[in-house]
Amino acid sequence: MSRVGEVDDPSAPTVLVVDNNQMTHMRLKQIFTQREFNVIQCTDGDKAVDDYIRNEPELVLISLDIPTLDGHVAALEMREHGGDCRIVFLAPRRLRELAEDASHSAGAVAWLEKPLTDTSLEEKWDTILGPIPDAPGLEDLDELHPMKEDDVIEVSIEEDGAPMINLPPLPLPELPIQTAPEEEIQTPLLLPINPVAKKKKKSKLWWLPVLTIIILVGWQLFASYSYFKFT
Repeated sequence: MSRVGEVDDPSAPTVLVVDNNQMTHMRLKQIFTQREFNVIQCTDGDKAVDDYIRNEPELVLISLDIPTLDGHVAALEMREHGGDCRIVFLAPRRLRELAEDASHSAGAVAWLEKPLTDTSLEEKWDTILGPIPDAPGLEDLDELHPMKEDDVIEVSIEEDGAPMINLPPLPLPELPIQTAPEEEIQTPLLLPINPVAKKKKKSKLWWLPVLTIIILVGWQLFASYSYFKFT
């Protein structure tokens, strides 16, 4: 989101203020409105690059710790676009070394410590209006902010004028191999094609009943013979 504060003079210079802190925006808007600047306010680095290209401000004050695109890379993107823009980094004292390195890389005219005051800005004002340094970090911009080819989606136009998006093929998911638990795995029963009934084995004691009958009959005959003999 961007907010624009205009002054009465249409030829007044423009300053782009990029910070995600509301108090910083209020303080800088007041300072630069008093200096008769048109003030454009932005809260993230990616949007700041768009606002820079659209409005071509004479001055940019940008914090290093901003969302979507950090202040260093956003400043390099602005410098790559061209124009005689004067970039000033804003950073707290704990990021002093980082601010100095970023200023050299992006060719910033100065860096100011946060929270910024009118007095600290006045002390650096002559330096801010001085020569614009080169930006050696532009040589490393592709590594700092690479554009991945995999993220690019090609769009072609059909004969009927409808767009056709050439999306990369979707990977097929690997289907899990389901196996039954060991206790559920049953060995298939193998049956003969033409089953043959088994013959019953003959008992080895088949003669025992026969012998018993012979003995009984013999005993009966002996008893009858003895009866008639002795009577």
